[in-house]
Amino acid sequence: MSNPLSTLADSLEQVFDDAVEQGNDDELFASGYLRGHFDLVVAQLELQGESSADALWPALQDALELTKGELNPQDRKHVQAMFMRLQTHAELQA
Repeated sequence: MSNPLSTLADSLEQVFDDAVEQGNDDELFASGYLRGHFDLVVAQLELQGESSADALWPALQDALELTKGELNPQDRKHVQAMFMRLQTHAELQA
């Protein structure tokens, strides 16, 4: 039986890969920054025994809220755009 969270995470890896291969400098930065948080959140959810794909978005948003002071406003916009790209990709895959 497949784990919906793992399936979603695997699907979203393509979005990150596309940003690395085809993105501009801002997209590359946002992808790398968000991917680190994404990987950590997925791992934490899996360690907690969470398998619901729906758990990813609030957990990832919470993780990003904790890092508000790390980014300047422009970089935050790029990271938020990448976050929205991930959500759109997930919705299209559903």
